[in-house]
Amino acid sequence: MTYDIVFVVASVVAISAALMVVLSGNPFISSLSLIANLIALATFYILLQSDFLAAAQVIVYAGAVMIMFLFVTAYLGGRADEPTRQRPWWQTLAALVAAAGIAAEIVFGVERESFLHGPVVSGAFGAPQAIAASFLGRYLLAFEGTSVLLLIAAVGGVVLAPAGPRRGARTSRTRSRSSRRGVCRRCSPR
Repeated sequence: MTYDIVFVVASVVAISAALMVVLSGNPFISSLSLIANLIALATFYILLQSDFLAAAQVIVYAGAVMIMFLFVTAYLGGRADEPTRQRPWWQTLAALVAAAGIAAEIVFGVERESFLHGPVVSGAFGAPQAIAASFLGRYLLAFEGTSVLLLIAAVGGVVLAPAGPRRGARTSRTRSRSSRRGVCRRCSPR
């Protein structure tokens, strides 16, 4: 009974936080919603009796990676997304087809597995040895590719950020002040 209640609450939190990540126009709200989603996923790992995996989820993803995202968001500025131009019809169609495929896959997975009696997992699920064997064996390329992709995204965000006023550059405020006085800054004695 307790398992079912915790599962339902964690599911509602995970789904609503995921929707907030996608639908929020504020980058800070999206980042904080992603942290809530990752913590809800850690709750699923605890329900699967994989305490190590839950702790790693919170420490590595909800902790370190999301702090990096928040720093990049703070560096770029917490402004809301600017209005974008209308998407072409084929992009909307491709997104709908992909969403329908993912929904069909989820329905097929739920139909195939019996979730009424709880999950059936092996005793080695979530153990440090099993995780190391997966990350350093079968999924090594995907694991390293993800870390490189996160690094590229962070560096790209900083490089592509709009530059603020440069040090020593005259702003419109200084220009208007000098023009009000009728004094040319280059001509005046220093």
